[in-house]
Amino acid sequence: MATPQTVQTEPQLRYLNRELSLLDYHLRVLALAEDQAGPLLERVRFLAISGQMLDDLFMVRVAGLQEQLIAAVAATSPDGLTAQEQLRAIRSRAQAIQSRQLEILEQELVPRLAATGIRIRDAADLEAPDRDYLARVFADQIFPVLTPLAVDPAHPFPYISNLSLNLAVLVRDPLRKESHFARVKVPPLLPRFIALPDGANFVPLEQVIAAQAQALFPGMEIIETHPFRVTRDADLDLVDSEAEDLLAAIQTELRRQRRHGRAVRLEVPPALPPAVLELLMRELELSNADVYTVGGLLDLAGLDGFCQLDRPDLKDEPWSPQTQPRLRDVEGEAPDIFEVLSKGDVLVHHPYDSFATSVEAFIDQAAVDPQVLAIKQTLYRTSGPASPIAKALIRAAERGKQVVALVELKARGDEQANIAWAEALEEAGVHVAYGLVGLKTHAKITLVVRQEGSRIRHYVHVGTGNYNPRTAMIYEDVGLLSADPNLGLDVIELFNLLTGYSRQRRYRKLLVAPTGLRAAIIDLIHKEAAASEGRVTIKVNNLVDPEVIDALYEASRAGTKVDLLVRGICCLRPGVPGLSENIRVRSILGRFLEHSRIFAFGGGRRARSYYLGSSDMMPRNLDRRVEAVVPVTDTALQKRFQEMLDVVFADNCWAWELGPEGEWSRVPGGDVDAQQRFQELARQRAAGNGTSLG
Repeated sequence: MATPQTVQTEPQLRYLNRELSLLDYHLRVLALAEDQAGPLLERVRFLAISGQMLDDLFMVRVAGLQEQLIAAVAATSPDGLTAQEQLRAIRSRAQAIQSRQLEILEQELVPRLAATGIRIRDAADLEAPDRDYLARVFADQIFPVLTPLAVDPAHPFPYISNLSLNLAVLVRDPLRKESHFARVKVPPLLPRFIALPDGANFVPLEQVIAAQAQALFPGMEIIETHPFRVTRDADLDLVDSEAEDLLAAIQTELRRQRRHGRAVRLEVPPALPPAVLELLMRELELSNADVYTVGGLLDLAGLDGFCQLDRPDLKDEPWSPQTQPRLRDVEGEAPDIFEVLSKGDVLVHHPYDSFATSVEAFIDQAAVDPQVLAIKQTLYRTSGPASPIAKALIRAAERGKQVVALVELKARGDEQANIAWAEALEEAGVHVAYGLVGLKTHAKITLVVRQEGSRIRHYVHVGTGNYNPRTAMIYEDVGLLSADPNLGLDVIELFNLLTGYSRQRRYRKLLVAPTGLRAAIIDLIHKEAAASEGRVTIKVNNLVDPEVIDALYEASRAGTKVDLLVRGICCLRPGVPGLSENIRVRSILGRFLEHSRIFAFGGGRRARSYYLGSSDMMPRNLDRRVEAVVPVTDTALQKRFQEMLDVVFADNCWAWELGPEGEWSRVPGGDVDAQQRFQELARQRAAGNGTSLG
């Protein structure tokens, strides 16, 4: 075993930039839209996702860097770049991505969609019957909800809401010969594309409105119309983190954000008159660096509407999640999940294993079981009060059980939905809590307390994904169902920390952030560095934390083999001589969003230890969130975990590999599709023809 020596390198040689690595992830997603082997509407879906991801980048990351400039914060990123340098680099990359998005849409997807009978048309190219039809649709369905807003000394410039699509309309008074500017908001609740009577031709909504703009300004002359789009800072800023009523503080901040979120990006067409651009920039307080000229369709996220078309021939074959073998019906009767767990832990791998017959069934049985005394659950992103999870919690409360739901109000993008969810649960008698001041509760944990004879027994679920049946169908996640007494006590103490007054820092089995998760992971890495035949395998969404990265560098220099599967952002440089030559970094994309976080330590003749949990290796997760990571100790489940890792690292259909300069390249091959293999394994287990591990 080699003794690691500290290698002093410049920050830019030691770490990759977080924001630029995120944009590299955008490009890998965009490559799925380019993949000619993929089903056509799935390619459209990935292009829509790419558009949404770029919106998120500006709403959060660009907005944050601009805040640093406004506040004159002198800090640099771990790789040594200032906020200004990062913003310049982001602009260059974002412009290239936007150009590539439009190229894929116009040169690849639009012609191929047309060949299958789905046509995206320009309003100007329509024949008279179709124009007449759209005029009737406009009059009946669109005109009543439009509100043209003039801009002149008597009418101040209107507030342009975040991600809104708008029309800049130039009109002329025929009597006074004066020109005026007006803004028309394209209603976001209407379909993004209007279907013509044949159901095969579609026209962008903004073009339908522009073609009928005269109806909005009777007696005026329409000079020209141009679409534009504004992106604003969408990150909540809870200045009063000590607010007595967190719910009220979040609601106040959401109202403030809707009216006062700072503009960070303006998207305009090339033909927009300079005077109009100058007006928009002045009123939105933007500079030239914030303006993006887009020579095509705005709001590519709206393309997702095409994925709802009834065209199974253009989509992936539907996948039906399989019931985990130990949870399948017995002689036509649903299993007693508590009896199953009393005989051993159960591992579920979504969406290959059914969420409905595992996690949902666990909570549903707890809700109606007369021996269950209490249910406690964390909720980060949900599918609303109508979800099976919510209904089960409400049923439990109505039956007199002690039900606690810890709802995270600060889940970005879901704040309003979670407020509604929390209020509905509270009205039904569920005890609703909102977690700890200054921290997001991101842990995915459920506790069921059950009276069994003269003793109390605890059943738990710890997972990597949200308690959301919809995302469980498209997100790859893992979860552990267990009746382990020590794990149950840990989860009880974690809930006491979240809902009451506690300074709990040490747990029997759980690794918990922000109190000890980083230190525990680094200690496990260091132990591998000190061992012969050391090995570290980590699967996460993002690897950003410098301390964890440095520990992995030390392990590599000691000869430890390190395999990393990082779906999104990776700030570690693999394969650098003297620093990371023993580290391999891969990324897998595909039909299902790789979302699980898995950790494995040990190799050679030594037993391996395995963990799963909610936390990525990022400062925000390790320092500013409550996260829970649990060891998987059952031998059969460990074998299944290793099977999962073997399959994902063998993939050469969806896998990319990271080089030392930060460049990503497709792994050659094409004969091992990890996600397809997991479907095959799930079917085999359900049929009893393969391993029944877990």
